[in-house]
Order: sequence, then structure tokens, then C-alpha cells
Amino acid sequence: MTIYVDIQAPLDGNGTRERPYKRINDAALVAKPGDTVLVAPGVYREYVDPKHAGTPEERVVYRSLEPLKAVITGAEQVKNWKLYRGTVWTARIDNSVFGSYNPYTTYVYGDWYFAGKTRHTGCVYLNDRMMYESVSLEECLEAPRSPYSWVPEESIYRWYTEQDGESTVLYANFQGKDPNQENVEINVRRECFMPSRTGIGYITVSGFTVCKAATTWAPPAAFQDGMIGPHWSKGWIIEDCEICNSKCSGICIGKYLDPENDHYFTRRHIKSPTQMERDAVCRGQYHGWTKECIGSHIIRRNNIHHCEQGGIIGRMGGVFSLIEDNHIHHINNMMELGGAEIAGIKLHAAIDVIMRRNHIHHCTMGIWTDWEAQGTRITGNLLHDNQRPSYAKQLPGGMMSQDLFVEVGHGPTLIDNNLLLSDVSLRLASEGVAMVHNLICGSFTSVGGGCDSVIDGVLRQRYTPYHIPHRTEVMGFNTILHGDDRFCNNLFIQLWPSQDVTVRSDSKKDETFRENRQVGTMVFDEYPTYEDWYRMFDPGNETPDMAGLASAHWKPLPVLIEGNAYFNGALPGLHEKNAFVSDACVFFSLEANAQGRPVLKTNLFELLSGASCRIIHSDLLGKAFQPEQRFENPDGSDIRFDSDYFGNHRGLAPLPGPFANPEDAKKALF
Repeated sequence: MTIYVDIQAPLDGNGTRERPYKRINDAALVAKPGDTVLVAPGVYREYVDPKHAGTPEERVVYRSLEPLKAVITGAEQVKNWKLYRGTVWTARIDNSVFGSYNPYTTYVYGDWYFAGKTRHTGCVYLNDRMMYESVSLEECLEAPRSPYSWVPEESIYRWYTEQDGESTVLYANFQGKDPNQENVEINVRRECFMPSRTGIGYITVSGFTVCKAATTWAPPAAFQDGMIGPHWSKGWIIEDCEICNSKCSGICIGKYLDPENDHYFTRRHIKSPTQMERDAVCRGQYHGWTKECIGSHIIRRNNIHHCEQGGIIGRMGGVFSLIEDNHIHHINNMMELGGAEIAGIKLHAAIDVIMRRNHIHHCTMGIWTDWEAQGTRITGNLLHDNQRPSYAKQLPGGMMSQDLFVEVGHGPTLIDNNLLLSDVSLRLASEGVAMVHNLICGSFTSVGGGCDSVIDGVLRQRYTPYHIPHRTEVMGFNTILHGDDRFCNNLFIQLWPSQDVTVRSDSKKDETFRENRQVGTMVFDEYPTYEDWYRMFDPGNETPDMAGLASAHWKPLPVLIEGNAYFNGALPGLHEKNAFVSDACVFFSLEANAQGRPVLKTNLFELLSGASCRIIHSDLLGKAFQPEQRFENPDGSDIRFDSDYFGNHRGLAPLPGPFANPEDAKKALF
């Protein structure tokens, strides 16, 4: 059955073509498996709460009749502004407008949030741009430029809120604009399109604009929400949408609500936050966290931008999903929020998740896989400019910017055929990672050298789970030994100065710390080869020295490095096989063509004469150590890296890097 919705209809109807509903949620209350909800252009100021799930054979489909012209928004317009003083105006909103959730009394706060309890989930928007929140009326009047913002000239547009009896009072500095003549909106609803109940699966959302919701901070061990998401179910498709202006997250494919575990560390502090992570994983088994019930979503061809925590975020609920062909950009550029959950894509437990052909740029972090990136594949993505401008300070406790961050997992995590063009390409605080045929232009940092890390003289061991291959069931736990990595057939270019960069530390104002900016695999020089590592276990002795073995079991794992090429001073690893090192000068830039699509301008691929390497495949990469799982497809089949970034065939002696043919580098990249 086809159900029709049209906000412009003269009267509310019954969902037929002749008498359409005026609200999408009215259709969502009656849509059943096999039904399609067609939504006419218009602005739908409502929360859509689907009541019925689809099935694998008969999905429930919600489709905008004209691409991006049906707008689902969590905001309401405000037209009763009165001039307060100077360029600051004020408006009074009756709290009954907000119902049980007032975004102007609810703070962005929770586990792993480090920026203080100063920002609300509400916001004021001027002509579709989020304004900056002030902590006092005086600051709103003064409207100083933010030292943290990526766009400081926009940070003078300020707002402030306070409560007065049963009213929310807003003040906003519109810098000379008349808010009653402009499009001024405020967040009212927490989500735009997300079931209030779990298990509402097999839904397709296609072609909508979804924007301006008062989403909450989404930490890994607590409930996670976004403007749109499946809320702990299976088989959603979110495609061809524009998703923007979320206070925290755009798309959420994350965690179930567990009141006994929700924000536990923030509220009680008794157990460590990593212990609450382990609890969340194990308790997930009681919330139906299985391959049969959860995940397997598809998120494709969306334009996701100007969200202040994450573009796509999730914990456990995104397993077995496909995230492809999305454009994700300008995430956390206001830098009003700070913490360990901020990225273009931030996923915990990305088991068998494939992220491919995404274009991610101007984000505080590009892709961040945290805990249990087992069977995860990051392939064919373009990442660039994922670094703060030089004038933007780092928030207290904020993470450094980079294209990829792989954290506390045991693998296998596969990163292949990507273009990593920011000045920090990869940060590894993990093990069991394989990097194959990537173009890497930024520094390459390995965190830790065995048994995790030592902080203030105390050994910090983050015991994290690994799983039965291609399943969610927990197979075991161990701390991160580091190593067990493979770096094959990559191109490394030193585009930025290699000397250390001194960065201000906000935690202690009289101290600084240094960041590595050297490109190359030399960071693994202290790691053993496989032969040296295996020799520690005395393999020919049927009665080995158990005390000696106990020590060997806590040593870093071996690293395989082969077939990489290095330019402009990038450095190879000490144990590398078949390295190609050139002293030729490489010029390199990323520019837009006449259609606005990114293309490379470089002589790099003219300098690869004489560089060749062997075809890499699953058998050569072997198994990740802890889960004893091969680097393979989710269905268990082999991967042979004989296709490049564009899907073109590689010959028997392929070039290092993501392109099979030097001429391919001249094509539009996304």
C-alpha cells in the first residue's frame, strides 16, 4: 500500500492520494510491512516515531517525492523577538512547548565528555547556521571571537538562555540583523526520525533533509541518540539524505538503553569507565545483541555536515553494517563540545562493518574505530583537512586531529586503498591492523609498546573483548599488547615539516607536549619480526620454561612491513622488505575541478618507475593474533587486493599506493 503525506494539503486526511496526511508521524503509526510512505515537499516540524517494523522481504519505506525537498526538523521558528540592548534581542518561550524534554535546561554532558557542564542541547539558528552559546548574558552582549572555533568570524553570533518561572528566556546577538525578518529557529525536539522502541527494523528512509535536533551526548556505555537512527534494531537503510545541524550526532546506529549502566561513570565514579565498557558489552547479550537481531544497516550517499559531536556514531548497534559513498564534512568545527567521542564516523564495536568510498574532510577526527574493530574494513575513502586550523586552540581534554584513529581493538582491522591526506594520517592504539595500498601523507603514530600504557607510574591495562569470528558473542578478553600489524604496498609522502610541533597543553598551563610529524613506518622499529617473536616461545622444547613464557606473553607482537614507497623524507621501518625510497621532490595538492569535485595535482606517480610489489591477499596477511581470525570478507571469503581505489585491475607486479595506473590519479576522486 502507498500512503501519502503532504504538509501543504488543505485538510488533514486519511493517507490516500486524494486526502493525504499532513504529518509524517500519522503515516508512521499505520505503515506496515510492504507499505511505502510518499512525502511531498515541505517543512515537517515533528518527531517521527515509527510504530511497525518491516521484514527482510517487505520493508517499510519512507521516501521524499522530490530529493531533499521534504524537510524533517526538530526546530521551531521564533518570531517574537524584542530588542534588548545593542545588537542583542530577547524572546520568551513557554516551557509547555518543550513537553518533558527542555533542551534549554538539559546540558550536553556525560561519560567521556571533557568540556564542562556549560552547553545546552538546545540551540539558536540564524538562517540555517548554528549560533554559539554564551555562558553569561554579559558574554552574549560582548560577543568575543572564540579561540577554539574553526570559523572564528562566525563565533560572534551568540546566544544565552536562562529560566524565569515557567518560561525559557533566550537572548541572542544577531550582529545587526533583525531576527523577526530573518529565519530564526530554536531546537525543540530531541530527535527527528527514530523509533522510541527497540526492534523496529527493516525501514528505509530515502531522500529527506533531516536537521536541527537537540540530541544528547552519546558516550559508548550509555544510551545513544541521533537526529535519525534505528534505535537498536536490524536492517535499516538511510540513503540520499542531507543530515545537518545536530547539536550532537547526525545518524546514530548505537546502543540500547540500560538504566543500570547508563552514564554510570559520570554519576558514580566507582567503577572505571573501561570497566563500564566491558559491562556494556557483556550486558548486551541480554539485550539481544546477536547477528540475527541487531545491525546490518546500510548508510549510503548521504550528505552529513555541521554536527557538533559526530556525523555517524554508534556503539554495538552498527555491527555488520555498510557505510558507503557518504560525504561527511565540517564536524565539530564550532568546538563548543569536547571529549573522546567526536569524529566524522565514530564507532565502537564495528564488527564486520565496511566503510567504503566516503569523502570525509574538515572534521576534528575523520574515522575513529574504538574497541572491537574486528572484521572492520575501511576501504577506498578520501580523507583530507581533518585537522584544526593553526589558530584554533585545543579544548581541555580534547583529542588531536587525524584522518584515522584505531583504538584498543585486537583486529583484524583492514585499511586499504584509502587516500589519507591530512597532516596526521593514522594513530594506532590497537593491534591486529593491516594497511595495504594506501596513500599516506601525514604522520603515523603508534601508541604504546606492550601491555597498553603507563600513566603517572601506574600500568593502565585496558582489557577489551574479542569475538567469535563474524559474530557478536564474546570469545575472550585481553589487554592491548600492540603490534600484530601489517603495512604492505603503501605510499608515504612527507608533505609537512617532519620536526616535532610544540602544542599548548591546557591541563597544565606551564607545560607543553610534542607531536610527531614524521611520516613513515619507522615508528615500528622497536617491534620484533615474526621470527624473533616466535623464538621467545622456545617452540622446539616440549617442556618449556614457564616463567620465561610468562614474560614472553606480555611482549609486543610482531609487525610485517614490505613493499612500501617513501618520498620527501618519509622514513621506512628498520625491518622493511622491498622498500622503495626516493629522494625526488614531490609536489602535491588537492584541488577542485570545474564540477567542484576533488582531483590530485602531483608528479608523484611519474616517480614510481622501478617501484613494484607483490599482490597481497588474505593468506599472506594471515590471522589477527587474539581472535585468530583471518583478514577476510564478512562471509569468510578471501580478499585479493588486485583492485585499486577506482575498482580498476592491478597487474601481477602492482605499484605501491591506491592506483593501478598513474593516469588514474588524474581522475576526480569522489
